[in-house]
Amino acid sequence: MRRALELAASVRASTSPNPWVGCVIEPGGFVGATRPPGGDHAEIVALAAAGDRAAGATMVVTLEPCAHHGRTPPCVDAIIAARISRVVVGIEDPDPLVSGKGIARLREAGIDVDVGVLSSDVRAQLAPYLKQRTTGRPWVVLKLAATLDGRTAAPDGSSEWITGPEARADAHRLRAESDAVIVGAGTVRADDPALTVRDAPGDDPLRVVLGAIPKDARVRPALELSGDLGDVLDELGRRGVVQAMVEGGAGVAGDFHRAGLVDRYVLYLAPALFGGDDAKPLLAGAGAPTIHDLWRGRIASVARVGDDLRLEVEPVAR
Repeated sequence: MRRALELAASVRASTSPNPWVGCVIEPGGFVGATRPPGGDHAEIVALAAAGDRAAGATMVVTLEPCAHHGRTPPCVDAIIAARISRVVVGIEDPDPLVSGKGIARLREAGIDVDVGVLSSDVRAQLAPYLKQRTTGRPWVVLKLAATLDGRTAAPDGSSEWITGPEARADAHRLRAESDAVIVGAGTVRADDPALTVRDAPGDDPLRVVLGAIPKDARVRPALELSGDLGDVLDELGRRGVVQAMVEGGAGVAGDFHRAGLVDRYVLYLAPALFGGDDAKPLLAGAGAPTIHDLWRGRIASVARVGDDLRLEVEPVAR
């Protein structure tokens, strides 16, 4: 299963809105990972590699095989036809079109099925997909970059290159993994960002601007939305967005934070100091009025990226 998780991670930026899935067939070590939409699922790729040697073998797959016709035929039909004898599944697929049906079909065909191997690791890897399929809303990542004293821009508004090139490339990787990137219209007017993927492999996300933007803005073509942020996320979910990345500015970041809509905070921290209280903060707007109202999360990971640190923080249910 750990090998299957590695395979799934290798295609993270290319499969959405389908889940990123890895598959291993043993004996033989035949492997597969989900191809871009319209292409084969991980199980079909692994079966093709195994050929006749799949008969009597064990298939290990991170997510329950599908049992319905989508862009491709059902994976369970191919598994049964290949005479696989046992299937080990990380987690059940919550998609209503699957949701236990694939496992049931395999068992009806006389195949032994085990479910729940490394399930916590699989759930963590597929968290954006699981949220979108169960709530209809995308997984929201809030990306922030700051100095050691928690500032994102100088008093005059200048903010370029707080972090180093390695951190910026890592942020582009995160952008490539996202189906949409969200910014405020004020950020577009002030910085005229392109919001494309340049320093990492992957396609450009859907660019979403909260508010009206100039006709000649570099971010175009973009989807202009306004109103309640929950409604914005509902609309993106209807459009098949699995992960949405919020990139700013500080007002938009603060609004998402205070609304409790952030699933993962990714903070790039540079070894730099503005050295005063007049530089721009990470989050604009009213903060916790007392220490008892302080927002607290859990640090999920810390990594050095070039000269900077990347901290990933997740909310903690109260």
